[in-house]
Amino acid sequence: MIHDLLIAPFTEFEFMRRALVGASAIALAGAPLGVFLLLRRMSLTGDAMAHAILPGAALGYLVAGLSLPAMTIGGLAAGLSVALLAGLVARVTALREDASLAGFYLISLALGVTIVSLRGSSVDLLHVLFGNVLALDDGGLLLIAGVASMTILALALFYRALALETLDPGFVASVSKAGGYTQALFMGLIVLNLVAGFHALGTLLAVGLMILPAASARLWTADITRMTGIAVAVGLVSSWVGLVVSYHENLPPGPVIILVAGVFHVASMLFGRAGGWLRRLPGKVHLEA
Repeated sequence: MIHDLLIAPFTEFEFMRRALVGASAIALAGAPLGVFLLLRRMSLTGDAMAHAILPGAALGYLVAGLSLPAMTIGGLAAGLSVALLAGLVARVTALREDASLAGFYLISLALGVTIVSLRGSSVDLLHVLFGNVLALDDGGLLLIAGVASMTILALALFYRALALETLDPGFVASVSKAGGYTQALFMGLIVLNLVAGFHALGTLLAVGLMILPAASARLWTADITRMTGIAVAVGLVSSWVGLVVSYHENLPPGPVIILVAGVFHVASMLFGRAGGWLRRLPGKVHLEA
């Protein structure tokens, strides 16, 4: 019974195994980045960057259809351009970087949807926005696995610098000029992972496996290393359970994966040991003589 429910879909169907590998790779690389986004108070930046890749991916689609290389290159170019432009606008105007990102995010979303609509149907638009993890081919899996491997290697090499710059940016700025390079590396990894995740989960859901597991982990611990481990575990379990539920209930897998991660997040908000609602309730009042 348990085997038929939880394991059989992956042993019987290759497309389910591909979907599990792709979603797991996204969770492995994206969840640690989500932890740093959360601690830097940049959670909405991840969402903005997810929308920023849409015009580039849409232009790739306009030129070559649903082509993996064209949409990847276009999305990567658009994401990096928006990141650089947002920083430039923040330096030369009175707007802060989060405000400029919000502006670019709205423009990018509207522009991307318009470009796809020029040539494609509503089905193509849904594919770009929400992806189709069950349709991953060899090229898509190789792209996701390559980006995940590169991200994990970069985090291993620069983990201490990222953690220090995240927790005490003022100290880093006072003793070194490496903070700017660390920020650039971090934003580059964000864009790379969003572009890779876009092919499986679409632009609107790719950021979900980055932010929701990290937000859940933050409610269980304040230690950054443990937080990263919990976030990865939540992302992996959400991918597996979401695919199983979508298979048995005939539901779209991408949204279901994110909804499962959302269930973990709600449970963490209630029961989390490091900030959950029940932990913050006032204790019982003891009467003293």
